[in-house]
Amino acid sequence: MHFAVAAGSDVGRVRKGNEDSFFADANEYRGLFMVADGMGGHAAGEVASQMAVEVVSVDLEKLNDLESADALEMVSLALRHANRAVFERSAAERDKMGMGSTASVLVLGDERFIIGHLGDSRIYLYRDGELRQITHDHSVVQEQIDAGLITRDAAKNHKQSNVITRCVGMGWDVEPDITDGEVRQGDVFLLASDGLTGMVDDWRLQQLLGSRAAPERLVDAMISEANARGGVDNITVVVVRVHSSSAMATGAHPTPTPGSGSIG
Repeated sequence: MHFAVAAGSDVGRVRKGNEDSFFADANEYRGLFMVADGMGGHAAGEVASQMAVEVVSVDLEKLNDLESADALEMVSLALRHANRAVFERSAAERDKMGMGSTASVLVLGDERFIIGHLGDSRIYLYRDGELRQITHDHSVVQEQIDAGLITRDAAKNHKQSNVITRCVGMGWDVEPDITDGEVRQGDVFLLASDGLTGMVDDWRLQQLLGSRAAPERLVDAMISEANARGGVDNITVVVVRVHSSSAMATGAHPTPTPGSGSIG
């Protein structure tokens, strides 16, 4: 596998702390990327997002063969394990009561990708000049869009735009969305919290991802643009550009990745 990746997180212009966390890592077989957007008072959101990232990244550390029969189930179990850990801590510690986090995970192999998802952080795929949102928001406004009650434009300013219907830590058990697909040379994946997607329209994200700019510049540009449009929430972005669909065939090595992080 040969790809270029960059990640960054910013507190934005309104919030005092950053409750987002991210993860980006690779070995010779696969890349593992994640964005988590926490929620809860007294810094509990930051704790929840960090826990989600830590549990999922450890559980999927040994997932190297994305073609294996249990690969999809491993991603699902990792997210359910994170959910249980956050829920149990929320129940045990009074100041963490009600905490939770979104979780959007991308496992990227030579020929296949697997995505696991809870909440409204998003994963997009830019391919052949078009941007497609792969994940489906678990939110009240998305349910209203699906039912034909409101338009996407109306959803942007909806009073319940930040209310999610499924997340890590919401209950004793949760069912994540799991999907997979083919990886092609030239694909660009974008993982982002709603601090980006709530401020910058998809058409603009498509313009940026269609440029030849390096992932580092794309991450900086997206964060800057979200802040320029108000920066009302924490902004976290991971960009992965696939240069080759088969590392084993070309002898290429994984591009060094930025690791994990959050900003308090």
